[in-house]
Amino acid sequence: MSNTIVSNDEIREILVKRIDQQKQAVGIVVGVIDCNGRRVVAHGAFSKDDQRIIDGDTIFEIGSIAKVFTSLLLADMVSRKEVALDDPASKYLPEHVKMPERSGKSITLLDLSTHTSGLPRLPGNLKPKDPHNPYAGHSADDLYQFLSEYTLPRDPGAEFEYSNLGAGLLGHVLARRAGTDYESLIRSRIAEPLGMPDTGIVLSPSMQQRMATGHNPSLEPVANWSLSTLAGAGGLRSSANDMLTFLEAFLGYKESPLGPAMKSMFEVSRPIGQSAGPARIGLAWFMLGNGAWHSGGTGGFCSFLGCDLKARAGVVVLSNTFTLAGVEDIGVHLLFPKLPLANPAPPDKRTGIHLDPKLLDGYTGRYQLADRILEITRDGDRLFAQGFTAQGFGGPKFEMFAESEKKFFVKVTGSRITFETGPDGRATSLIQHRAGREPTTAARLP
Repeated sequence: MSNTIVSNDEIREILVKRIDQQKQAVGIVVGVIDCNGRRVVAHGAFSKDDQRIIDGDTIFEIGSIAKVFTSLLLADMVSRKEVALDDPASKYLPEHVKMPERSGKSITLLDLSTHTSGLPRLPGNLKPKDPHNPYAGHSADDLYQFLSEYTLPRDPGAEFEYSNLGAGLLGHVLARRAGTDYESLIRSRIAEPLGMPDTGIVLSPSMQQRMATGHNPSLEPVANWSLSTLAGAGGLRSSANDMLTFLEAFLGYKESPLGPAMKSMFEVSRPIGQSAGPARIGLAWFMLGNGAWHSGGTGGFCSFLGCDLKARAGVVVLSNTFTLAGVEDIGVHLLFPKLPLANPAPPDKRTGIHLDPKLLDGYTGRYQLADRILEITRDGDRLFAQGFTAQGFGGPKFEMFAESEKKFFVKVTGSRITFETGPDGRATSLIQHRAGREPTTAARLP
């Protein structure tokens, strides 16, 4: 027995605590593979309204773990000599698309895979009609327009900056090179050769029946995400059993024509930055010592995929709830038990007090935080907060609940906001309080 992975009873104890006591998920499935084979431990239900017990065949959104699949496509196409790592991405885009360059350097496929392209996290023209499904409707033409107008802040390859845009673009250009769409490429090059029938974007009737409902941090049901053009960044759905099959091939327990491509994903790497210490990124995989991993999150799901390459042990953790705590700590702890688990607090269950809507009007407006703008809006007698990036992308909209005339809390995130007002009662600034961080003051914008 490998001493890397803890026992089934210990895993179950972790899941029971995380779900029943800390209220961080409705259901979690853990898959483990090591020299003794594979096993699945699960706890919880499909949803609060569907008390079917989840298991290794339950379907989840896997979020950014899709980036590992996208970069495996890249590695496989390199091994087939269909593309090269140093190919400019522009080589596989329509002629009218003007890919941004800097200092005479083009963005390469390797730059996209390692998040060193210089492209931002999200395209600035991503303006969702539904904040709960933020990528839906962003077309290839929208993507091309943004790329043609964007100015790089640094040379391609110079610095790590995590980019969903870059990873989504990589999936898009690889599909164009193959003359097909992203999902068909995933199925023909990865899912079918490895025997992963439950991995894809479009749900088969069988997958639809086994698809878990996603939940927000307050354990309320939310809609699935549709990533369309940027699917390579996080559009896949899968099961724990399929993900264990994926790990089997990566760890060499199962012979696969993808074996050489999988190995090559760890052979090229770039630094992540000083804040990450010695950690590096290969082709999508984050790497430190013998460990390689990637985590993911969508509006209603959290996921983790990791392995100890030396011990040939792997873990997948899939949750049907998105929380700030995520499930990465569970996966890392199972691989390396000396690393502790997080101890997240249950969601805030306070109900708040009612305030006069005229008072709330004094708080509405836009406030400048260091890294984003926070917009406060009113709908009837309810107040909402929504963050916007410098590129104009709006994140989820969260309801704020009053605990006094000037102090509010957000149940979903656990954060608190205090408004500072002038003599006329209008807010001049706000103070944001988030767990484990110093309070942040944001001035109201004109």
